[in-house]
Amino acid sequence: MEKKNTDGLQQELMDSPDLEQFLSQNQEQFVNKSVSELLNHLFEKKYISKAALAKQSGMSEIYLHQIFAGRRNPSRNRLLCLCYGLGASVEETQELLKLCGMAQLYPKLKRDAIIYYGLLHGLSLFEINDKLFDKNEETLF
Repeated sequence: MEKKNTDGLQQELMDSPDLEQFLSQNQEQFVNKSVSELLNHLFEKKYISKAALAKQSGMSEIYLHQIFAGRRNPSRNRLLCLCYGLGASVEETQELLKLCGMAQLYPKLKRDAIIYYGLLHGLSLFEINDKLFDKNEETLF
């Protein structure tokens, strides 16, 4: 079955008089991947070990393995830490946040703008935490 774009699916939902019919007709369109599946997909595209990822993400290897195994679901902050650790692009980060059902980075929010800037300019997690702290914003960890 052909994937529908978000706008088309949204229009179809708005035009549909019956939710059950819409859901059954579009069952193939919904994202059905877990956070761990989405992270593993991104991890496979990067050339980094899980030990290095844990260090660059500011988390323990045990916690990291629990996330990748699907036994723990990371918060938005922890997901952003993982994106920094993976060297993810802004686009990869935004897509991961969206598919995990979390708020994407919103540049009109000062904190999100700082995080976005760090991703865009390849700053490390520790550099971006320093910038957040300097601007009296909540750090990522």
